[in-house]
Parts: sequence; C-alpha cells; structure tokens
Amino acid sequence: MTDLAATLEAILFSSNRPLKLRELQQATDTDRIGVESALDELRQSLDGRGVMLMRHHDEIHLATRPQYATAVRRALRPEVSGKLSAAAYETLAIVAYQQPVARARIEEVRGVNCESVLTNLELRDLIAEVGRGTGPGQPKLYGTTMRFLQVMGLESLDRLPTPRIDHETDASTPSSGRAVPRNA
Repeated sequence: MTDLAATLEAILFSSNRPLKLRELQQATDTDRIGVESALDELRQSLDGRGVMLMRHHDEIHLATRPQYATAVRRALRPEVSGKLSAAAYETLAIVAYQQPVARARIEEVRGVNCESVLTNLELRDLIAEVGRGTGPGQPKLYGTTMRFLQVMGLESLDRLPTPRIDHETDASTPSSGRAVPRNA
C-alpha cells in the first residue's frame, strides 16, 4: 500500500464522521486525482477485511462491514435507536432509487401523505434536502445521506440492489393469465 493510501486510512479511521474529498485533499496536500487513486487502492486493500470504505458523493467514511456489525454491537453496546416502520422503509426505498425526488412524487408512488414519515427520516439523518425543484413553489428534493449507507450496510449508492420488476402488472397479460393478441 502506498504511503498516501495508508495516510488516508489513518485519517478516516480516526475520524468520528464522514470526511469530504476536499478535506482529505487539504489534509494530505494532494490533488483530487491523487486522493481518488489512493482511495481506490485503499478500497481494494480492505476487500475481505472487517471494515469497508464507504462513499456517498464526495463524503468518505471507514465503517464496519455489515456481517460483523452484530459482534461489534455486542462488544460496544451502543445506544439502541428505534426501528423503522414499514411506511418509513417504503419511503426510504423511493428516495434511494429515485433521488433527487420531491415529496409529491413520493406521495404519488405510495398513495398517501408522507410528510410525517419524511420528517422522521430527516431527524434520523437517513435523508436530507439535496436541492429544490423547478416546479411551482420550488419543492424540496430529497436524497439519501451517508447515515443511510451506514444503516443499510452499503459501500455506495451503486451497491443498491436492482429492483425486481413485477411482470403481473404487464398490460399484455390480463389477470386471467391468458395473453392478449396485440391486434385485439
């Protein structure tokens, strides 16, 4: 491992919060390309180990791999937070896959008012306002946070599972299961 990759590992290990790429550049007096290269090297060197390099846009964090989280939790006995409701998980999934997304779109997909669920997810730092829409009133646009990656045990948003497409709703196949001819 290069000296720069080892230096970044030490900085990220010592930090109690995700660090911006810019902060790592300043701390190491290295340009963006050099830091990106060293981060790739560090990510590869951590493969198969107990920690992983997490990245959310320009925020980088060193975290425990999900398969070891239970043992770490037992050893450190951290404060337990409440579980998320089914509505919160549904809303979080919509935000994760459609971000940046406005509340109106989330409510359109779920079919119910989501204001309180969004507030709860914001308070838990799982989602955050990432911009404003161009429509009337310039609605808030929501996206996931680094905390979302930590809770879900993902290295980056690129690691989100591919959504399963439900073929039962295909217009060419009615509920009876018989195919409808295209020219019918």
